[in-house]
Amino acid sequence: MPEAHFTGFLPREALARHYASADLFLFPSLSETWGNVVLEAMASGLAVVAFRHAAAAELIDHDRSGLVLPPGDEAAFCAAATELSQQPVRYARLGRAARQRALEWRWPAIADTFLAILEHARESFDETTRSCRL
Repeated sequence: MPEAHFTGFLPREALARHYASADLFLFPSLSETWGNVVLEAMASGLAVVAFRHAAAAELIDHDRSGLVLPPGDEAAFCAAATELSQQPVRYARLGRAARQRALEWRWPAIADTFLAILEHARESFDETTRSCRL
């Protein structure tokens, strides 16, 4: 990749400019546990190509908000990235859906989901303890 530029760490403003100037975000990692960069790219309206692993598996709905490929299938990853890079209408559609999906991961939404899980657990516990008393 003679034309590639590997920037290393970027401050927030520069990182935002890089995301804003991109068409796609390729994330071939199988070692990243959460992958904030996946969510950042999606929030920036980029179609993401990633392996169906960790955060990407959780965040991306295949061919709706990005592309997820079987973990370790490098040929499929490369083929999907190459194909998508030649389909600007498709990657724009995926990017719009990715942004909407990323908006679901704002702190208020995460807190509401967590509270709903706690409430469900409390209700289940109440039902269990009531039935145990009978």
